[in-house]
Amino acid sequence: MARVKRGVQARARHKKVLKSAKGHYGARSRVYRVAKQSVIKAEQYAFRDRRQRKRQFRALWIVRINAGAREAGLSYSRLMAGLKKAAINVDRKVLADLAIFNKPAFKVIAEQAKAVLV
Repeated sequence: MARVKRGVQARARHKKVLKSAKGHYGARSRVYRVAKQSVIKAEQYAFRDRRQRKRQFRALWIVRINAGAREAGLSYSRLMAGLKKAAINVDRKVLADLAIFNKPAFKVIAEQAKAVLV
């Protein structure tokens, strides 16, 4: 059986890792052994944070809706309860957008929710 030299595969693997580590600080982007650890950790953070991004956006939307609701004389929970009773199906992303960029429209929705609660 012929002798197999494995340098080509090793070089390709190293290049792939170093390409992924581009932009990392110092040796993390230049030294294979350190870059490999850095890339593994970066992938772990990316996996985790794809899920956390969804939570963080929902929390941001709730804060914005609460701020708009307080201006309309309601708390966040009372507003959401009123919307549910009034059968107004608007998701939090759209409500937050209205609360920030279209205050008159948000005020109309908040008044409808308030009317149902009383």
